[in-house]
Amino acid sequence: MKTILTAVGVAIALSSPVLAQSAAEKTGVNSVMGVAPKTEDFVTEAASSDMFEIEASKLALERSQDTATRGFAQQMITDHTKTSEELKAMITSGKIKATVPASMTSGQQNMLDDLKKVKGDDFAKLYHSEQEDTHEDAVDLFKRYSDGGENADLKAWAAKTRPALEHHLMMAKDLNK
Repeated sequence: MKTILTAVGVAIALSSPVLAQSAAEKTGVNSVMGVAPKTEDFVTEAASSDMFEIEASKLALERSQDTATRGFAQQMITDHTKTSEELKAMITSGKIKATVPASMTSGQQNMLDDLKKVKGDDFAKLYHSEQEDTHEDAVDLFKRYSDGGENADLKAWAAKTRPALEHHLMMAKDLNK
C-alpha cells in the first residue's frame, strides 16, 4: 500500500504544471510533442543558448583562419548579444516574470570545453557541427514558444526573433557541409 501511495504521489507531483513542464522541457519531451515551454524555461534556455553562442563564437574568432567561419562567428556574437540585451530589457521592465541564468548549462559548458581542446580543422569541424545543432534547438524552442507561449510580449519577441535564428541555422548548415 505504501508503494502505491508513493507512486500516486510521484505521478501527481510530475503532473503538476510547474514540475511536469520543466521536466518535460529539460528531457526534450516537449520538443518531440511540439509543446510550448513555460516562460521561465524559455527564458532560461534562450539566455543560456545566447551565452554559449557568444562564447563559442569568440573562441572561433581567436582560433579560426577561415574567412567564412570568422564572418559567421562575428555575426553570432553581434546577433546573440542583441537578443540577450532585448531579453534582459523585457525582464527588467517587468513585462516578463523570469530570471536570466547566471551561466550556461553544464551541457553547453561541456561543449565549450570540448571546443577549447581542439585546433585547426578539428576545431572548425566541431564548431560548425555544434552551431548547426544549437541553432536547430533554438529554432525549435522559439517556434514552440511563439506558437503557444504564456506571455504575449515574449511570444511576440520569439516570433520576431525566429527568422534570424532560422537564417543562422541555414548559415551553420552551409558551414557544416
